[in-house]
Amino acid sequence: MNRFADAEQHAQVGQYDDIWLVDGRRTPFADLSGVLRDVSPTDLGIYAARALCDATGVPAADVDAVVAGSVAQASFDAYMLPRHIGLYSGVPQSRPALLVHRLCGTGFEAILTAADQITLGRAKVVLCAAGESMSRNPVASYTHRAGFRMGQVEFKDFLWEALLDPAPGINMGQTAENLAQQYAVSRHEADEFAARSFANAIRAWDEGYYDDEVVPVHNVEWTLDGYANRGLKLADRATEFTRDGHIRPSPMDVLSRLRPAFGGVQTGGNSSGVVDGGGAVLVARGDYVRAHGLKPLARIVAGSVVGVPPEIMGIGPAPAIRALLQHQGMALNDIARVELNEAFAAQCIAVERELGLDRERLNRQGGSTAMGHPLAVSGIRLTHTLGRQLQREQQQFGISTACAGGGQGIAVLLENAG
Repeated sequence: MNRFADAEQHAQVGQYDDIWLVDGRRTPFADLSGVLRDVSPTDLGIYAARALCDATGVPAADVDAVVAGSVAQASFDAYMLPRHIGLYSGVPQSRPALLVHRLCGTGFEAILTAADQITLGRAKVVLCAAGESMSRNPVASYTHRAGFRMGQVEFKDFLWEALLDPAPGINMGQTAENLAQQYAVSRHEADEFAARSFANAIRAWDEGYYDDEVVPVHNVEWTLDGYANRGLKLADRATEFTRDGHIRPSPMDVLSRLRPAFGGVQTGGNSSGVVDGGGAVLVARGDYVRAHGLKPLARIVAGSVVGVPPEIMGIGPAPAIRALLQHQGMALNDIARVELNEAFAAQCIAVERELGLDRERLNRQGGSTAMGHPLAVSGIRLTHTLGRQLQREQQQFGISTACAGGGQGIAVLLENAG
């Protein structure tokens, strides 16, 4: 019996023709309160977008629209994030910008929204970007606009409080523990999953896999004629930041000594790292790609979004993938590579077991356990990594996917452009 048949039946699935993932770039991801702690998510997005245009040779002037996201409002100008990413990346003023938000699925949503805009004839080239500063999540109060009452002054840590889903009354870590119980995931298995993620990420960095994906970050100032300057300055007097900061040797004997974070199998070592970073990809219509002699990474074939019970939100990728494959008349065996956001180890193992997914096809270059999960940026990273991986390994189809708080799953199907 398929527990998620209703979710799959009511999935939103879009199919695309002649729409291409051209390329992408991202910053390295920095640990919470690390070297990127003072940088706004807007400036992280600008940095990645400018690096992408430089790398591809696609002029920002050719961009018809910007679609960008950031989950937490980590700066006072957060409302303007997509507009400012576009303007300070060189996109002409006349080109509109859109903010999208689907929690941990935001980066995927940006890509699928771009594909939708191109399908509708609204654009030929779309810049998809995201920036996330977990470090700048505020300590906030939402109830004191009318003043303070004696004994009722309440400020809370947004970063921590946002983990709570008040509908089921549990936090995100507890949703992973629910899946651990339902799918019989042990602490040892969760730590094994994490150890693999760290080991794969270290190997990939050491072998130069990320050299064409991650751009070093330097202190910089950007000018925009007639407007205020923006810029990026690293903390701790640093002048360069070159490699994901959360990655470190994490063998089983180290991981096994960590305390449970939510009373079960999840710990700080086998959950996604809390990091800051930015990323961007270009999505373009086929006639533009061919006219300009571009060599894209992959064709965007289709995408899907589903809803699942909030208390087991992490299972979302499983019905999202099933709905996508069913719509395309494909089977899981047709998919050579899967990039699954590693929100929690138990959640990922539950998805594997629900689908019958062979781990050898999963997250071969490391995942969010090792590299970290800057919420809106992860979908950009996963989809870009997937496209590069399909080309490097000469595989045809792959899926990038994630769960989202509140109970959703999202997936993107790519086909190797080669």
